Parts: sequence; structure tokens; C-alpha cells
Amino acid sequence: MPTRYSSEGSILDSQHLAGALGIDFASIPIDRAFEVFEAQFAQIFQGLPGNETEENMQPRLRGMTLMALANKFGRLVLSTGNKSEMAVGYCTLYGDMCGALSVISDVAKTDVYRLARWINRDAEIIPEATLEKPPSAELRPDQRDQDTLPPYDVLDPILKLHVEEMRSSEEIIAAGFEEKTVHWILNRVRLNEHKRVQAAPGLKVTMRAFGMGRRMPVAQAFKP
Repeated sequence: MPTRYSSEGSILDSQHLAGALGIDFASIPIDRAFEVFEAQFAQIFQGLPGNETEENMQPRLRGMTLMALANKFGRLVLSTGNKSEMAVGYCTLYGDMCGALSVISDVAKTDVYRLARWINRDAEIIPEATLEKPPSAELRPDQRDQDTLPPYDVLDPILKLHVEEMRSSEEIIAAGFEEKTVHWILNRVRLNEHKRVQAAPGLKVTMRAFGMGRRMPVAQAFKP
């Protein structure tokens, strides 16, 4: 479902992956719908700079497209968010969170890459280019996940300590992590509980998954 921001590499990689898995492949560009949607808000947004508003329109159009296909052909949509993204809210309500089942919602981003390389242990099923390029949602020019997030090799260990081992910010900082980064991550976890309670059910693979494994109130009257 490409737009003007989708790289040629991502389009080719998706074709190669579908071929390797022997599954149906279809390209349904959403750029025309995105242009119509932008035009709908042209007057009311006049003079305002572009931000995550325009970025989030794209995954929401993709979610609507997938749900239309699911309804027409009697399928289920699998949402794509991993545990790292779900934890800090790097996901779009009614967009990439749209789905009937969240297969990797309990798998950290770094573990997603480990699983992908395990899948490729005997032959290249997932294109190597997918695993080598910097992670990006491709919702604006030259976007990279780490424009917004700490590096995943920093983010994931902190999330594991806090979410799965229930460690406090003080304990995580004492373990050697930078104080400002720890507070930013933990506050993002708290602020995005409202997204997780609306997420599709996920497969539990760790000792504590979001959802039934980690019930937290949506409204919290404190901010460290």
C-alpha cells in the first residue's frame, strides 16, 4: 500500500517476501486517497505545519484498506506492532494497530530481528535488505525510527526490566542506564496505556505481556 514516501526497496522486498512464502501479492497504492484526505483538511489546517497528523493519516488509510479486503474475502487482519512499539506508543490507533490478532505484540524489536535471521538460517526467505536497512515507518521523507526513539538496543533492555521484571526507574538507573533516557521511556509507557487497551489480542511469549499479563489503569494521576 505505497505512498509517495514508500521506498522502492520496501516495495521490492515485499514482493520478494510474498514470493518466498508462496502467498498472494497485491499492490494497492493509497497516495490518491491520501491526497484527497489532505485536501479535505486544507482549509481548516491552513497555515499549520505538517506533523504526525499527516503521518497518521497514512496507516489509517492502510488499516481501512486491509479491513475492506478482510470483509470482502472473509479474512482476518494481523496487526504488525511489536512489543517495543506498543510499549512507547510508536503505533497508530486505527492504523497499524488495526487487526484481529497481534502476532508479535509480545516480541521486542531486537528479538524480531533475531527471529528473522533464524528464519533465514538455511535460505533467504526474508530479504536481507529488509534486515540491513534502518527501521522506518516511511511516513515522511528520510524518516527513521531513531529520529523519535532511543536505539532499540537501549530501549529494549530498559523495557524488559520495567515491563517484564517490574523494576522501578531507580532500579533501572542503578543498573547502569542513563537517567534521562529511562524517565523518557517509562513516561512513554505510562502515557500510552490507552492505546494498548484498544489493541488486538496478542500472543503471549514472555513472562509478562501487555493485556491480561499486565493490567494498568489508563488514567494515572502522577508523573515522575
